Amino acid sequence: MPNEKLNELREKIENVKLGGGQKAIDKQHGSGKLTARERILSLLDEKSFVEIDAFVEHRCVNFGMEKKVVPGEGVVTGYGTINGRLVYIYAQDFTVIGGSLGEMHAAKIAKTQEMALRVGAPIIGINDSGGARIQEGVDALSGYGKIFYNNTISSGVIPQISVILGPCAGGAVYSPAITDFIFMVQNTSKMFITGPNVIETVTGEKVSPEKLGGAMTHNSISGVAHFVDDSEEECMNHIKKLISFLPQNNLELTPSQTVSDDLNRMDEALNEIVPDNPNRAYDMKEIIQNLSDNGEFLEYQPYYAMNIITGFMRLNGSSIGVVASQPKVLAGCLDINASDKAARFIRTCDAFNIPLLSLMDVPGFLPGTTQEFGGIIRHGAKMLYAFSEATVPKVTVITRKAYGGSYIAMCNKELGADMVLAWPTAEIAVMGPEGAANIIFKKEIEEAEDKNVKRNEMIAEYRNKVANPYTAAARGYVDAVIEPAETRKRIISAFDMLAGKRVLRPEKKHGNIPL
Repeated sequence: MPNEKLNELREKIENVKLGGGQKAIDKQHGSGKLTARERILSLLDEKSFVEIDAFVEHRCVNFGMEKKVVPGEGVVTGYGTINGRLVYIYAQDFTVIGGSLGEMHAAKIAKTQEMALRVGAPIIGINDSGGARIQEGVDALSGYGKIFYNNTISSGVIPQISVILGPCAGGAVYSPAITDFIFMVQNTSKMFITGPNVIETVTGEKVSPEKLGGAMTHNSISGVAHFVDDSEEECMNHIKKLISFLPQNNLELTPSQTVSDDLNRMDEALNEIVPDNPNRAYDMKEIIQNLSDNGEFLEYQPYYAMNIITGFMRLNGSSIGVVASQPKVLAGCLDINASDKAARFIRTCDAFNIPLLSLMDVPGFLPGTTQEFGGIIRHGAKMLYAFSEATVPKVTVITRKAYGGSYIAMCNKELGADMVLAWPTAEIAVMGPEGAANIIFKKEIEEAEDKNVKRNEMIAEYRNKVANPYTAAARGYVDAVIEPAETRKRIISAFDMLAGKRVLRPEKKHGNIPL
């Protein structure tokens, strides 16, 4: 081959790799941000990245665009591996006209999505863009539409991960919103439909970009995002950890890892963790860490709706999704946000064949006009729907309170729990013994000489007759009452036993979850 042809190829590749040029790269670094290629290389295994569509060019001839050279069309696309496992990836290049999305920019992303779907591999999208390329008008909007459609068709088939490492505004936010997981970085990531300037013009409200759409806003208030990190490096490591819990697609089981932790390990500390006083709080995360392999737990939405805990653990090397009450926050009550958080997580696990463990200490749904007016009935129903719909192995452990509808919502036998275990401290009833005694024995209490003594007697009677695990076990609603210390080996045994679980459901186009 003539040298001039090789030299021409090498020169073109180098020009594309330079993106918007050294000055733009320096500006990106000056903002504390990596370039698109640097981000890809930091995430993927060394020398595994293969770029596709590097030479794609825009076709716009409006407003002087015909004179503009846009290397790589402002987005880097391709595939590579993470810990030896194939992933597809695209990263918007802010150094090239602000990473703005035009027709061919979108076409590159859409092609990458379609390849990932055909092959059955996760796709990771790194967002850092000024938004739609205004010069291209409806062509840019059409591009967004194709991306959203592909996101939707791929949903539940391959894991989709969005990483916000710069601005992501206007219509661009809806692609991440459809995907399974969203990562953000403090002081770098921004997501909003309308920016601060537009909001001030329309409503008169003054708000900073960070407060409006920063990482903690979406991780703690809106619930849009799922993970937050302090730096891009931490974010990339966080993504690698998440990938290790996920299968390649919906037809595969989760990857299994060799584990050094004893599957028969007993933990005597669990026998003492639930306080004698039923109204005292404790930290459910301590139980999760005691149960999991080597105490490892990757929490999902750790700063949002903290009255419920969701995340991934390993049991004997296998991925397990955890949904757990948190008695430390709102006494573990379920509310609107907790219901949404749990339902979304349950459906994500079920889509990707990740078994579910429910740890229950729930006194009820949070009362109040704010919750009722906000639609707690509709939102709470999402949890009922999600657990009922899920066909993966489901194991429930009742550590203490299991009252009323919230007991059902946390996955009881009737919602499809394959194994329900209870600790001796479990209280399973329509409501707490105190409230129940006041209703059932109202007349006896009112007629007693010492009402407080009588009330305490009636509370004890209700607790002994109804609100204990043995009544439920006698009726088969609880499969076993176990010593807390042996919980780890019992749930590992249960999930091993359920590995071959198969469920047949009525044929239908899809269900109608109460959104």
